[in-house]
Amino acid sequence: MLSDVLLIEEKHEKAAKAIFDIIEKRRKDNSRFVVAISGESGSGKTELSHCIAKEYKKIGLKGKPLHTDNYYLTLPEERNAWREAHGPSFVGDTEYDWATLNANINSFRRGVTAYMPCVDIVTDQVDHLVSDFSRVNVLILDGLYALKAEDVDLRVFIDITYFETKKAQLKRGKEAQTPLRAMVLQREHEVVSGMKPTADVIIDKDYNVLEL
Repeated sequence: MLSDVLLIEEKHEKAAKAIFDIIEKRRKDNSRFVVAISGESGSGKTELSHCIAKEYKKIGLKGKPLHTDNYYLTLPEERNAWREAHGPSFVGDTEYDWATLNANINSFRRGVTAYMPCVDIVTDQVDHLVSDFSRVNVLILDGLYALKAEDVDLRVFIDITYFETKKAQLKRGKEAQTPLRAMVLQREHEVVSGMKPTADVIIDKDYNVLEL
């Protein structure tokens, strides 16, 4: 999202290098490759995605981060009211526009130009980016529910709970801890933790990378 804040640390760079090595071990004949990174709020998904893309830049290839927070069906300014009206059972992966996200992944596979949503969190507007995938080698999805996307080659799960990410959330200016926010974090925890068995790679709380 536009105006999002990145707090890159050595642990993100180290984990990115390990994941880069795993991708390149699996990526056959320089084929197009999709990696998805999921984890709870504040676990470092976006930082890790950015660092993986930088690893590809070092070798003259293009890794493109795609932030799935841009695919929510509601805008940030509307989301809390929507969640209060609908209740905790409606919080989760059903909040994403999966049709558009999966269509954008398909455009990457075909190496064609795609129009992608990009939420500006200052103006609370959805802009649309035009991206030419013809020269992109690796697409890096990151977001709470990214592992649920279709046609993914490598699924990375950051195994850090929202209880352990409060400090990171405060650094990044995340929402204040209201009863609604607590409810949302608990529900996200339930849905995100349920994706762990689908992962090919686990990142533990110390940011060690384990290939399964």
